Amino acid sequence: MKSGQHSDKFYVNEHAVVDNDVVIGEGTKIWHFCHIQSGARIGHHCSVGQNVNIGNSVHIGNHVKIQNNVSVYEGVTLEDYVFCGPSMVFTNILDPRSKYPQRGSQFYIKTLVKEGATLGANCTIICGHTIGKHAFIGAGAVVTKDVPDYALVIGNPARIVGWISEAGQRLAFDNSGVAFCKKSNKKYKIESEEVTEIVD
Repeated sequence: MKSGQHSDKFYVNEHAVVDNDVVIGEGTKIWHFCHIQSGARIGHHCSVGQNVNIGNSVHIGNHVKIQNNVSVYEGVTLEDYVFCGPSMVFTNILDPRSKYPQRGSQFYIKTLVKEGATLGANCTIICGHTIGKHAFIGAGAVVTKDVPDYALVIGNPARIVGWISEAGQRLAFDNSGVAFCKKSNKKYKIESEEVTEIVD
């Protein structure tokens, strides 16, 4: 694929670099100064902001929004509807040393960001963890362990301070452990610090 290539199906800005063996889905837009590396797979209707790097063989789902100045390194997977805020950080090595380089996929520690999760501006996701479905990582947080579905986490190290709906609304549970989100018109329950959607 050549830089600046676009069609009715997707758009790649003329100042972006797209390597060989890259798949870009319908309706996706790749903006200025991006680098999409070989083997990357980007779903449909995604937005890849200015100065974003997508590493080798990274898989990105549909309707994902990646804001400016984010590097999605090899070993990171983003499911559908993930939001990556400006300048947030992924890692893929736990003990990096310039003198003792660890290059190649056999060294990279995987990170999974599940459907609908939001990663706030300037947060850092230490590799080897899973960010749960519809979780919300606050701006500047440093994630050092797995984050459950629907959890709201802030701070360094990140800690759970509440629970949030699929639509991003704070959940207030009643005495029976049930909460309702007016924005999404969905109900949730909490049991043993685990939140799930109630499906009628």
